[in-house]
Amino acid sequence: MQSEYQTIIIGGGVAGMTAALYLKRAGENVAIIECDAPGGQITRTSEIENYPGILKINGPELAFQMYEQVTSLEVPFVFQRVISLELENDSVLIHTKKQQLKCQNLILTLGRNPKKLGIENEKELSGKGISWCAVCDGPLYKNKEVAVIGGGRSAIEEAIYLSKMCSKVTLIHRRSEFRADKSLVDELKNVSNISLLTRNQVVKFTEKEGRLHSIVLEDGIDLKVDGCFEFIGQEPSTEICKGLDILDSEGYIEVNSNYQTKYPNIYAGGDCIKKDLYQIITACSDGARIAEQILKK
Repeated sequence: MQSEYQTIIIGGGVAGMTAALYLKRAGENVAIIECDAPGGQITRTSEIENYPGILKINGPELAFQMYEQVTSLEVPFVFQRVISLELENDSVLIHTKKQQLKCQNLILTLGRNPKKLGIENEKELSGKGISWCAVCDGPLYKNKEVAVIGGGRSAIEEAIYLSKMCSKVTLIHRRSEFRADKSLVDELKNVSNISLLTRNQVVKFTEKEGRLHSIVLEDGIDLKVDGCFEFIGQEPSTEICKGLDILDSEGYIEVNSNYQTKYPNIYAGGDCIKKDLYQIITACSDGARIAEQILKK
């Protein structure tokens, strides 16, 4: 396997694959390093209806189409986990568990991971009734009762998705108002097997025989469910950058208007930078603009 490239992209989500597409078509020697399935967050999204030119598509299908497009150009995907980054003169050394790679330009499209509640039994019941991916785990709860925690777009979309296979979905939100488009909230309220528990918070999970048994709320309600899906926000997956001093107080990578970090040959985009809108189309824009900056050099 080749170990030196003009540009290496860490993160095979939408932003990373878009940057690779633009760079490779311009003749750049580029590779993508990814430790999970290509596509990032969209692989955990049930239905996408706001991507221009596509009426409706599920996340995994769109991710696979992007992956096929990039690999058709013979962009290598290195499926390894990066453990550290090191600066060497005008280059960057990337250390994985298996090898060392070197590049002139580094693009960080590291994405975000779901936030956790950090309450009793959450960690112990992860994968044993508690999930953060309705697309992945929803089918396990066909004709069963589940809860969804959250009040944003993702929580509402996934509650609607789960309602199509589960007998009952209870959406728990700590506020009375939802942070999503009115049309989506209206759709939610019209689903007969979705019930809303607003102005309430989860304080702990209970277990029985090693699996989730119920959700205890702050008002004393003990809600018995077969499964629970958490959608309370995201946090950047930027642990490998801590030694570079390029993160803000929340862990997002700081960049200028050209997507450059404090190091002129290290760029960042997608969900790991601070911005107003986290959508597929903005991730595509980030990737294309980063590629353009590199090609201008």
